[in-house]
Amino acid sequence: MSDSHVPPFAKVPYEPFTRAAVVAVALREWRLFGQNIADPDAEATRIIKPEREEGLWQRVGEYWWLGLDAGSAESAWTGKHDGHGAVFSPDVDGDYAWSAAFISYVMRIAGAGQRFPYSADHADYINAARRVSLGQTTEWLVSAERVQDYAPRLGDLVCFGRGTARGLRYEDLPTPALFTSHCDIVVETTVPGRIGVMGGNIEDSVTLNYVPVTAEGKLATPEGIVLDTRFPWMAVLRLLVAEPWPAFTG
Repeated sequence: MSDSHVPPFAKVPYEPFTRAAVVAVALREWRLFGQNIADPDAEATRIIKPEREEGLWQRVGEYWWLGLDAGSAESAWTGKHDGHGAVFSPDVDGDYAWSAAFISYVMRIAGAGQRFPYSADHADYINAARRVSLGQTTEWLVSAERVQDYAPRLGDLVCFGRGTARGLRYEDLPTPALFTSHCDIVVETTVPGRIGVMGGNIEDSVTLNYVPVTAEGKLATPEGIVLDTRFPWMAVLRLLVAEPWPAFTG
């Protein structure tokens, strides 16, 4: 891992890595993008892509640059430019999807240091977290938990497969190859029956979504049934932060 590009406050880090820090950084980015809340009906008619607006395409560039390790192929991308600085068509922005870069950026700036598997692909840290829960490694500060067994807490990641990986489940992890997926950060747990989760590159923005949970706080359908077709949850990535890292004293 090369973190030579990371600012000292996040690299050292100056403060312990906490759930509160993860949520605070995610909420800061949400406010920057205009506090968008997921609305499938509006998405169908929306013309403006926030990721391409002045001030925001540059921010997406920071997600790529700081979220990934130094020298990563994607580190020169922005919300509308490829690695050579050429503007790409909005029609191919799926080739530059930045949702995993957003997660990586939040974890980096929140002070995860070298204990998060920063990547342009969610599948990398989903698989890494599953290896932690299997006892195959202790390198990372995320552990994959079965959605039926664990109620996500603030700062945890909730993940599901997309496309051909939509049916992928916890028991299938880790996989030998990458798969298409998405993860959101849990940012609110105070309202019974739902949690607020936040992700990047949703409606071309940093977006808040509300998803149903059971009375015990586990991911569910509105009817209280764990797992459904709208949210085909694969796993919850639990932050291992019971023992915070020492604060910087230099």
